[in-house]
Amino acid sequence: MSYVYKETKGADGGPLLFTFHGTGGDESQFHGLGEQILPDAHIVSPRGDVSENGANRYFRRAAEGVYDMDDLATRTAAMAKFVGGFPSGDHPVIGLGYSNGANILASVAMAEPGLFTDLVLMHPLIPWAPDPVPGLKGVNVLITAGRHDPICSPAGTDFLADWFREQGAEVTLYWHDGGHEIPQAEVQTVAEFLRTVDNKWRRLHSL
Repeated sequence: MSYVYKETKGADGGPLLFTFHGTGGDESQFHGLGEQILPDAHIVSPRGDVSENGANRYFRRAAEGVYDMDDLATRTAAMAKFVGGFPSGDHPVIGLGYSNGANILASVAMAEPGLFTDLVLMHPLIPWAPDPVPGLKGVNVLITAGRHDPICSPAGTDFLADWFREQGAEVTLYWHDGGHEIPQAEVQTVAEFLRTVDNKWRRLHSL
């Protein structure tokens, strides 16, 4: 599989950031946000190659929260190959995804835990119990969610956060009082997380 994607070349020594849009979005949905938050980053934003009534997605589903698991497995493998095709050296490799984009990102990280050093999962919905993935130990994970999200239940979000913790990941869980939308405070939380990741890496490599 090949993807339409947007790419911004970063400065030498910058992190590698992948952004994944939500259902109906495209490669531009979070690309500009990445440029604003991490201006030195090499940013890659693939467009989902599945169409659901004209809306871009990363994998097929039968209904809300009812995934075509065989299709998800196939497209997870394809996305993992795509991500792995971009050399990162020893720099951070950060994944940022919203809704359907968060779901494919989480699935890729579960299948290939060595690909990402840091994950931003905005309003993810993982309606299955993942197998243990010890390779996620030490990965930094930010999960953001709305307490009244009609798509992603708080219980499901808590389950996913606990699952990542059980793998040894460093998890931060951010809640807002709304639903599936992304308020400015959530954007600010994501920005702080990304800048902290970048600054921490730079400090370690300046010693």
